[in-house]
This record gives sequence, C-alpha cells and structure tokens, in this order.
Amino acid sequence: MTQRGRTTRSSGPAGRPRRSDGPGGADRGGAPRGDLANRRARLREVIDPVVAAAGYDLEDLSVSRAGRRHVVRVVVDADGGINLDAVADISRAVSAALDAAEEAGGDIVAGEYQLEVSSPGVDRPLTLPRHWRRNAGRLVKVTVRGEAGDRQLTGRITAADDERVVLETDAGPAAHPYADLGPGRVQVEFNRLDDLADEDFGDDTDTDTETDDEDLEDEER
Repeated sequence: MTQRGRTTRSSGPAGRPRRSDGPGGADRGGAPRGDLANRRARLREVIDPVVAAAGYDLEDLSVSRAGRRHVVRVVVDADGGINLDAVADISRAVSAALDAAEEAGGDIVAGEYQLEVSSPGVDRPLTLPRHWRRNAGRLVKVTVRGEAGDRQLTGRITAADDERVVLETDAGPAAHPYADLGPGRVQVEFNRLDDLADEDFGDDTDTDTETDDEDLEDEER
C-alpha cells in the first residue's frame, strides 16, 4: 500500500524547496548518497517499534530517490501471513509515527516522501528461521554446504524450528542446520497456483495514481 508522506506539517506534503545538486556525489535532493544510509537507520528506529507493537516483523526497509522525493519501502510479515487490511493499518500507523517523529525531532526524511508498505513476495530469499517456518509445505531450492563442497538441493519444507529445517526430497526427509544452508528460494509450482494467497506475491496496491518519469536511483538497503 502506498501513502503520500508528510514531513514537517501534518496537513499534507511539506513541499520543501528543492535544493540544487551538491558537489562530491550529492543526490538530486542535495544530500550526499551516504546520507540515505543514515536516513534508513533513523527510519528503522521509528518504524521497527511500530511494526513490532502491531505484532509483525519488519523484514526489510529501504530508502531511495524518485525524482523530487524519497521513496520509503517497508516490508512486513507475520506467522500466518499478512492480509491487505493489516498492510493498510500498518501503513497508517507508520505514517503517523513518521509525522510525530518529524514534529518532535526534525528531519527524518528530507522533503516530500512516498511510503510503500507491502508483504514479502514468493521471490524473497529465506534467510532466517522464521522465513523457513512460514513457508512450511512449500517447495524450495537451496545451496547446501558440506565437506565435499556445495550442492544444490530442491525439497519441500516439512518442518522448521530455530536450529534446522527438514526438507523432503526424492531420497526422503533430511534435517539441515541453517548454518549449512544458503538463502532458500521458493519454487513456484504452476499446478498449485490456485492455492497461493494473493499476498504471497507482495502487495503492489498503489493508492497514488501519480507516476514519476524519473527512474529510481541511489537506493540503499
């Protein structure tokens, strides 16, 4: 879900004057590219508690430039998944928290910004125990590290805890510690697409119909 962000005024987009390009690698808003990383850290301090209080996990947070404004992308998830209503609720809560942080502490996101909140798509890598647990029953492809070298394995997740995941393959089930695994990739099974929930592909709903002809740039993750 996308919301038009507000900065120093609660009545709408701040529309701060656009600064000219700065020297030495400044972005089009006048801020050094490295400043996006600092903004990302400040945003995480504000957003993470809001998402956690709502009972969800903050899976990813990125800040990028899109023409005259910043784009703040927030990815959230939970056991059992997250539906569009929950995404909308979190979007409103995060927007309100950013407004409050701007009013209390100044410059969190310079100028006008756009907030996008979504759930993870099936193409998102499985890197944490909770990712594997939440994809139980799915077919995944993963690199398994071993003394004889790395090998590619495709199997179905039948169980997962904080230490290991059990993958069912043609050779039978086998437990693999996460330390031995690279990022897992969910394999889309076309004969099971009807069983996939819409949110598994991420929430691409955009309530802002405006488009920007300038490409995204200077993204920091």
